[in-house]
Amino acid sequence: MLQISSWMDSRSDFRVSSSDHAARLDLIAKVHERNVQKAETFMAKLQSYGLPVDPHSFNEMMKLYIATCQYEKVLSVIDLMKRNNIPRNVLSYNIWMNACAEVSGIASVQLAFKEMLKYDMVEVGWSTYCTLANIFRKYGLNSKALAYLRIAETKLSSTRRLGYSFIMTCYGAMNDRDGVIRLWEASKSVPGTIPAANYMTAISCLIKVGDIGQAEWIFGTWEAECRKHDVRVSNVLLGAYVRNGWIEKAERLHIHMLEKGAHPNYKTWEILIEGFVQSRQMDKAVNALKKALSLLKSCHWRPPLELLEAIAKYFEEQGSVDDANRYIKVLQKINLTSLPMYKSLLRAYINVDIVPPNIPQMIAEDQIDMDEEIHQLIVRASKIDIKGNVLS
Repeated sequence: MLQISSWMDSRSDFRVSSSDHAARLDLIAKVHERNVQKAETFMAKLQSYGLPVDPHSFNEMMKLYIATCQYEKVLSVIDLMKRNNIPRNVLSYNIWMNACAEVSGIASVQLAFKEMLKYDMVEVGWSTYCTLANIFRKYGLNSKALAYLRIAETKLSSTRRLGYSFIMTCYGAMNDRDGVIRLWEASKSVPGTIPAANYMTAISCLIKVGDIGQAEWIFGTWEAECRKHDVRVSNVLLGAYVRNGWIEKAERLHIHMLEKGAHPNYKTWEILIEGFVQSRQMDKAVNALKKALSLLKSCHWRPPLELLEAIAKYFEEQGSVDDANRYIKVLQKINLTSLPMYKSLLRAYINVDIVPPNIPQMIAEDQIDMDEEIHQLIVRASKIDIKGNVLS
């Protein structure tokens, strides 16, 4: 997409709009991993051509600065927009207020908001009041934050769902159970089918405020109305069960979803692996990891290193050198080995008095730095003779 955008920009027979330029900035941020320099170069090129005349490209640039914690540069972009009479929209002001909060505090946020209120071209809606609520919450001013959220509620549309989940999330962050439930009930009055994402938000927020029972009730409502069992919804509840140490309950939910025809994704297996490791059901953890690794070709997910190392430790404790060796070779293929895993592998061989393979070479191939402990383990392993005796 970025190559197509660049080609269009280079062709004189294509008329590229400001929104096209904004889209290209967004692509630069995604494709080049938030490469600020490339985005700044592109913006300088636009300005040299006398473009853009609307806020979209400026907003994308400010979003990039926020994402890379360069908050002062956001303020510079706002100044540039003012000097060049570029109109600010709602997003411009919301980004500006977030940057003000990081750079100079609440007073500057309030000044930006006052300017926004005076700017007739901008309609202040729920997103701005959510922005203010989050800022005041971070400063510990919860009463003010809650007041802004109540105003945000009055700005919601009765025909569009956009906004309900955002405000619900804000109430969840403030541990306000009543606010979460109120927004959920209000959202149900909006015409049309409730999307799975909205159910996920409601369930997640209720878990956050400690009401798992109500979260389960909403999950049951979703099940009764859904056409297809989407594991992304059940994963939210599955994660809560595991975090609370309810592995049996998590397994029952997992089996239930399988019976309903759901297809576990990488997150499902990651949650279950964590639960099995916590409950020391390591055989189940290993089986779940095998199923998770089978999905790697279709996603960019990688298992958390601490879970992988826990399984390596299990093979060490079991004295399963063959399993331990096969395990680390599988992880080598996907660049997921670590020094603690190799230590576990060496200890597994030492514990059963078997000479290990050329582990230093494997470590070198994986470009892992060795420490003193691994050197000592290698020395110990090398002193085992072919009969399994430790040489002096």
